[in-house]
Amino acid sequence: MEVVSVADAGRVTETGETGAHGARLTIDLGAIVANWRMLAARGAECAAVVKADAYGCGVARVGPALWSAGCRTFFVAHLAEGIAARAALPEAAIYVLNGLPPGACEPFAAHDLRPVLGSREEIAEWAAFSGGGRPAALHVDTGMNRLGLPVPEALELSGDPRIAAAGIDLLLSHFVSAEKPEDPVNARQIADFARVKAAYPGLLASLANSSGVFLDGAGHDLLRPGYALFGGNPTPDSANPMRPVVRLEALIAQVRQVEAGASVGYNGRWTAPAPSRLATLSLGYADGFPRAISGRGQALVGGVPCPILGLVSMDLIILDVTAAPAARRGATAVLIGDSLDIDTVGRAAGTIGYEILTGLGSRYVRTYVG
Repeated sequence: MEVVSVADAGRVTETGETGAHGARLTIDLGAIVANWRMLAARGAECAAVVKADAYGCGVARVGPALWSAGCRTFFVAHLAEGIAARAALPEAAIYVLNGLPPGACEPFAAHDLRPVLGSREEIAEWAAFSGGGRPAALHVDTGMNRLGLPVPEALELSGDPRIAAAGIDLLLSHFVSAEKPEDPVNARQIADFARVKAAYPGLLASLANSSGVFLDGAGHDLLRPGYALFGGNPTPDSANPMRPVVRLEALIAQVRQVEAGASVGYNGRWTAPAPSRLATLSLGYADGFPRAISGRGQALVGGVPCPILGLVSMDLIILDVTAAPAARRGATAVLIGDSLDIDTVGRAAGTIGYEILTGLGSRYVRTYVG
């Protein structure tokens, strides 16, 4: 399907033709920029994590919007994501968090990408290739046990000439539990990271992810938010300080009346306890709306909460709209937006808002505003 863009008063819609899909995903670039500015105002330089195609929002749109607002440093997960980000951000510093795969020095250099080095092997390979002429970051593991050098090993390597030969200009680590300020692991990580930072004078340091931005003592030189930029709540025990970014709406394809005892959807998982009015929405798990929300979530029709009935199928969802007089063929149901923010939808699906956001599919009509 050919993609065209139509701009109208700050709104850009990307689709092939009218009616190409029964659901629309609206992404507010202005809200992303406002969220970045709010975080940047907390004191340190503020980068942006745009991995997973900017958390499902599209790095080709999000990257330039953040660059225009003043963001100069970006983080992605993989080399391929770095290449896509470079196409959108020709002048930015782009770090690749998942490290340096064996034999990947050439494509990193060709696209001016900076590997986040987390092992002796990666440091040695990049140092031999770059000779200090190409920048990289050093990842220190302060508790995640996922990627990075353990703290003792990082301290041991602090005077190693390969560190300079690898062109390392940034030291980073990642919080285990920053969204829970009372967790004692936060204080241990902050202290361990400070020890390593002291052993590497002259390097910029980055510890604060989205939730870490709100922890005392975690700021250092470079903030590294991701989820919060896209409207997720970095302080889950408090009101969300971020502006919502995504809105998912689906058209009602059909409305029907059923009698008491009628079953709904695959395997008849829901049976009408009384005469009921049902609406079928034109989206499903193939669009990234999780099957796990079946029978647990809801949509808003005319502002009225309407339960999701039975099983979410590949392309369709059924709602109980008995209490929603606005429900009719062609009307809109809101699945993400208003009171149904991404964290609320994530909880209803038994997961987290990160998974909802990054799982949003490519079939929607996408509209960028702001």
